[in-house]
Amino acid sequence: MLKTDPNIGEKRPVIRQLDEGAINRIAAGEVVERPASAVKELVENALDAGARRIEVAIADGGKTLIRVSDDGCGIAGGDLPLALSRHATSKIDGSDLLNIHSFGFRGEALPSLGAVGRLSITSRAAGEDAAAVSVTGGRIGPVKPAALSRGTIVELRDLFHATPARLKFMRSDRAEAQAVMDVVKRLAMAEPFAGFTLRDVTGGGEGRVSFRAEAETGDMFDALQGRLGRILGREFAENSIAVDAEREGLHLTGYAALPTYSRGSGVAQYLFVNGRPVRDKLLIGALRGAYADFLSRDRHPAAALFIDCDPQLVDVNVHPAKSEVRFRDPGLARGLIVSALRHALAEAGHRASSTVAGAALGAFRPGGMEPDAAGHPGARVYQMDRPSGAARGAGYAMQAPAPQPEAPGFAEAAAALSGRIGETAAEDGNGPEPGDHPLGAARGQVHENYIVAQTRDGMVIVDQHAAHERLVYEKLKRQMAERGVAAQALLIPEIVELSEGDCARLLAVAGDLARLGLTVEPFGGGAVAVRETPAILGEVDAQAMVRDILDELDDAGESALVQARIESILSRVACHGSVRSGRRMRAEEMNALLREMEATPHSGQCNHGRPTYVELKLADIERLFGRT
Repeated sequence: MLKTDPNIGEKRPVIRQLDEGAINRIAAGEVVERPASAVKELVENALDAGARRIEVAIADGGKTLIRVSDDGCGIAGGDLPLALSRHATSKIDGSDLLNIHSFGFRGEALPSLGAVGRLSITSRAAGEDAAAVSVTGGRIGPVKPAALSRGTIVELRDLFHATPARLKFMRSDRAEAQAVMDVVKRLAMAEPFAGFTLRDVTGGGEGRVSFRAEAETGDMFDALQGRLGRILGREFAENSIAVDAEREGLHLTGYAALPTYSRGSGVAQYLFVNGRPVRDKLLIGALRGAYADFLSRDRHPAAALFIDCDPQLVDVNVHPAKSEVRFRDPGLARGLIVSALRHALAEAGHRASSTVAGAALGAFRPGGMEPDAAGHPGARVYQMDRPSGAARGAGYAMQAPAPQPEAPGFAEAAAALSGRIGETAAEDGNGPEPGDHPLGAARGQVHENYIVAQTRDGMVIVDQHAAHERLVYEKLKRQMAERGVAAQALLIPEIVELSEGDCARLLAVAGDLARLGLTVEPFGGGAVAVRETPAILGEVDAQAMVRDILDELDDAGESALVQARIESILSRVACHGSVRSGRRMRAEEMNALLREMEATPHSGQCNHGRPTYVELKLADIERLFGRT
């Protein structure tokens, strides 16, 4: 029995034109998803107006009040009603939707906000008197005189009061306020020469400042580094490397963190295209791919990357909130990010993040800190009044026992045993001096696994197995790049049946796959024949591998599956072929390992993303013993 569609009556449906209010509410549902969306649109309008100082005030997470004040060019009083009309904008003339140089261009934000909330605009343009206009539920009021020195103030109250059903989908005030702060921070990264202030005025009054970023000075890189340091923290600025690369009209700049400064999620990944903050799958996948060889699967890189290009090369008109973009050549954008980041990480050499040393120092506990009965650490006891060196010497002389010539003194024993942690190259006077090399000179081996080296201003502890594993792995990769990947011909080629579209996509990258030892050829229709597989992989399921490659091509536009599997095998080979834990090493071996680490890119972390060494500064060590 056939069921009648409840949406279709017996009578023929009538086509009707929706009224202006319904149209605006529908548009608002696409543009204004939550208070953070409204803040994004208003702050972007302020930046388009040339504002150098922007202040955002919110109440109750932005649900009851959003106020954005700027010192931009302002709006003439006669243009205020037009600014509240749909598809009215000063950003473009409509003749070329690909040549867009501003944040906004659709003319939807202000009318959408006026359709779902109580909106008022007060503005003053140069040479004009200040004026104000308000709109409630889509109805625009008259333009009135107002008092304002310069710029624009946009105030939005009772967001979604015209669509109360949307309020049920709002999160807590704290969560919405956090989303607003995230939006302001991203826009502040995009414009380091503008000052931003975010206030929470819940309860009235001046409120409290939850975020502030003063305008930066200097060149673009210095300003960007200063802004990122204030937003992402000093640790990110200290443990990141500058990125600057260009390819075929795309210019990539920004900062990327060292692999050892990784995060448990992707919250510290900030991507911008022509200054516009975006959350694009292609770019996030490229960032992940650039770090694939240095991080384990449960760790995520931290980076702030900016792609600048001719607006003709990227389409920003593919998403209502403009949070996604589409490049004319997606492979070019992805390849630029991957190659630029890998080159920058290689130039960092053996460098590891300073947070590793901070975590190590935090794990130390000075003597006398035994836990009490409840398991809490005991109180630290410091000597408050320190005697002078002369006073200490006189005191030791008075308390010293009578000399006994037949027994060796402490000084003689100390001189005989000085530095005898283990056999070192410095004993014969031919070893390297600590200040000659970044990782210093080996002074001993602890637990047959950790090398202790002395540097000019501290010490380094090296995990010998992890360090040598990375060195062997990098050597194997260099050999593979120089000699190519050996291929194993199949006695009987494996035929894989595919659709014609999948077959065309696979054959388009057949040349890249052949360089990695995987040879595929057309076999008629939608089938392909796999004739050779990488020898290092041993026996493989060619059909499963081909389908996995196609899935990756659909998701990211290119496939690194074969290379990733080969590198995974090389990593295991390097693990088994490296210096094992528990092996005693001679002094010259330890120093040779340190020198090779200094000369090998990426030696600051092992194949799994863990640090290979910890550097402790002498000042930090002295602080542990209360000597500062």
